[in-house]
Amino acid sequence: AYCAGTSFMDAQLGRVLDVLDGNKLWDKTIVVFVGDHGYHTGERKWWNKNTLFERSCRAPLIVAAPGMKGGQTTRSLVEFVDLYPTIADYCGLQMPHTAAGTSMRPILADPTASIKDATFTLLTRSPKLHAQSIRTARWRFTLWSDGQTELYDHDFDPEELKEASSQNADIVAELKARIRRLPPFGATQRQ
Repeated sequence: AYCAGTSFMDAQLGRVLDVLDGNKLWDKTIVVFVGDHGYHTGERKWWNKNTLFERSCRAPLIVAAPGMKGGQTTRSLVEFVDLYPTIADYCGLQMPHTAAGTSMRPILADPTASIKDATFTLLTRSPKLHAQSIRTARWRFTLWSDGQTELYDHDFDPEELKEASSQNADIVAELKARIRRLPPFGATQRQ
């Protein structure tokens, strides 16, 4: 069912893009395709997406905009909160207030560009158990409400199979401090 749903969505998106082609609308249309966070499909015996592992936190994001070169990929970090400032930027609109996100336009112009050095994810499992995670280009660090921590080194362990907190106390301290500077749990939910 999961694969069928993905295939069906792909076909429907193709229909939309065909209409844009047929009506020559690409020079005045922004297309943003965002998928939901990924399901674990048996990894670590998980069958849902209620984790802070990379497979669950990442989400598909495809953007096509006027003047943008197509067919490029990037490893730059972005968050869903970056969509609103990006669309406002492309439309030439001034933001009516300060947004939590940042326009992705520099990355869309140059996939090697960067707009932020970290992204954040929040997970709630119950009123008493929640966690916040920070992802940098190299690290994913998670701080649980019960004090437990997890650290994964994506340079050497992209599947997050080897917990690395004990060997990297300085990184744990740095990333824990960054999470603690976020608004209190429940005040702001970022994806």
